[in-house]
Amino acid sequence: MKLLKAPLMAAMVGVSALGLSVSAPSETQAQASVPIDVWALRDVVNAVQVSPDGKHVLVHINPSRDGEYLLQVFKTDDLTKPFRTINADPMEIIGARWVSNEFIFGTAWQVRRDQVKRPEQDIRDYLAFSYNPISNKINKVEGDFSIVNTLPTDPDKVLIGTGNAIPDTSGVDPFAAFRPRAYYKFDLKKGSKSLVLKGNSKFPQVQLWDNEGNPRYTSVLDRGDGMLKEYYRKPGDGSWTKFQETDMNEQGNLYRILGGFHGLAGLDPNDPNKGYFIDNRDGEDKAALYHFDFNNGTVGEKIFQAEDADVTRIQTHSIPGNDKLVAARYSGAKGERHWFDEDEKALHEALEKQIPYAHDIGISSRSLDGRTMVVQNRGPKDPGSFWLVKDGKLAKLGSRNPLINPEQLSEVKYIRYKARDGLEIPGYITVPKGKGPFPLVVQHNGGPHVNGRVSYDEWGQMLANAGYMVFHPENRISTGWGQKHFDAGYGEHGGRMQDDKDDGVLHLIEQGLVDPDRVAFFGWSYGGQAALYTLSRDPQLYQCAIAGAAVADAEKQYMGRRDTSLKALDAWSKRRGMIGVNPINEVSKVNIPLLMMHPEQDRRVMYYHFKDYKKAFEAAGKDGQFVTIEGADHFYNTHMYTHQQQIMTKILDFLANDCGPGGL
Repeated sequence: MKLLKAPLMAAMVGVSALGLSVSAPSETQAQASVPIDVWALRDVVNAVQVSPDGKHVLVHINPSRDGEYLLQVFKTDDLTKPFRTINADPMEIIGARWVSNEFIFGTAWQVRRDQVKRPEQDIRDYLAFSYNPISNKINKVEGDFSIVNTLPTDPDKVLIGTGNAIPDTSGVDPFAAFRPRAYYKFDLKKGSKSLVLKGNSKFPQVQLWDNEGNPRYTSVLDRGDGMLKEYYRKPGDGSWTKFQETDMNEQGNLYRILGGFHGLAGLDPNDPNKGYFIDNRDGEDKAALYHFDFNNGTVGEKIFQAEDADVTRIQTHSIPGNDKLVAARYSGAKGERHWFDEDEKALHEALEKQIPYAHDIGISSRSLDGRTMVVQNRGPKDPGSFWLVKDGKLAKLGSRNPLINPEQLSEVKYIRYKARDGLEIPGYITVPKGKGPFPLVVQHNGGPHVNGRVSYDEWGQMLANAGYMVFHPENRISTGWGQKHFDAGYGEHGGRMQDDKDDGVLHLIEQGLVDPDRVAFFGWSYGGQAALYTLSRDPQLYQCAIAGAAVADAEKQYMGRRDTSLKALDAWSKRRGMIGVNPINEVSKVNIPLLMMHPEQDRRVMYYHFKDYKKAFEAAGKDGQFVTIEGADHFYNTHMYTHQQQIMTKILDFLANDCGPGGL
């Protein structure tokens, strides 16, 4: 890791710095088509954060189209030039945050292997580091680590855990939360670490720590009896106390694991023996927020429950170190809030009025005195912007994509519609400019139980900019909408889950929004698997399908990761592979054109899916195109500019020229 002496302008990045041959958007270009070179950019400004004392701002930035991320530190009283700039050559900094007034903690990675030989094998090596911008000194430790707690009472140390530098929020791997992790105190000044707790087969992880570094809550899947056992500790306790258990051999209890949000959600800062618990108790459909009592290990009084969605997390006070509960968060058109704190609510509403195109507003960091903060926004008309509020004044610091004019972006609308069996399905549509009926692209991303929301979606906006309406259904089994919605998808991969998508298309056709003869399907990961399902639908609604990083042989995927010790989870996984529709077995029934794309170094859905399906497809004499994305992994943050350019160019070309008779 080396320090850069030459400062780089970071607050506002222009076209010349990016090396693009396009003009910057202006107010008169609102109806112009956005070039693929603009859509394909990695996030220019990826994160911004203010130090606890309010004196410095940290910016994670990529200053060139083909370059790598840097860290820049600005003084808040002089944003014209960076005070410090560092990179991690030959590695790349992938994330960083303030952990005290003096120190930044960050993570870097470097591609070291060119093949993925087993599921989840990373082709990258990782490095954790601390950086003091005042002394300009870096300390580092080899390994894949992430911050567990900043330990505000010990400003020279942080609590870090192994194996989670890039958290897996996809919800695809139900066992991720039960694999052993080790926890260390990392000395920011010395760059050394000391072991605090090492996970084992009995207690593999700690799900919640307090600010003093005490483990407070864990849940364990016991492979002996198939029970999910939950434990707590009081501050200072040296052992765990079990307070409840759930039989995971019962299919109806799977939501407690696969939902990803059940359990202890936080601690009361005024009483170390009180906390907050999320659960759908006593047979209720929607998960609610409850009190938790550490004195006797009981879930107590219900605090809040939304009518149409699960509570999925809590929000604490925006000033660091203040863990006061200010809101419950639940699913909806966006991340909805039920407020408990009137001051935080008033601040949030004031920011919504001040920031242009406000949608999903959040205070990403704030000084201890409350006078300086960084606010970020993301929504249909904003790819992601960062704003500095200091002494009551507001200034824009940067954007994830500064080349996009908000008026070039399309509106996104939240909808709910009835599936053929009467189940209500949430979803959203990205509406292109002009007058319908429009050609439609059904877009489904990973999961399949990952929850989506109305926000800024790069692929969706790119397709809408090309004139297509884009429909994203939250099909049954997606989480956040209650247990009945989730359970309705059990064993329905390629069945009713696929019907939900078709029923959404028919709903939009009935509304007069969509041309019934111009419908396509595009998906990534499980969405790619869903795209393969569409190829043999009868009756057929679609003119073509685009499958990215698709699970093509669901049985082989399942057999490669099988864990038979937990019957309900094994049965759930089996219904994704060995029981029901397996795309590679349906090749003879394919009746529409296919574009299939796959990253060659994909660790989540390995490259054999692409090769095996291509071989079977071509042997059956079907109409398809196959594209390998070299050097890319499964996940968005591993896709460089050239990868995105390749993917987007091929998608638009295929839709225009090869999707059904005459293109879409």
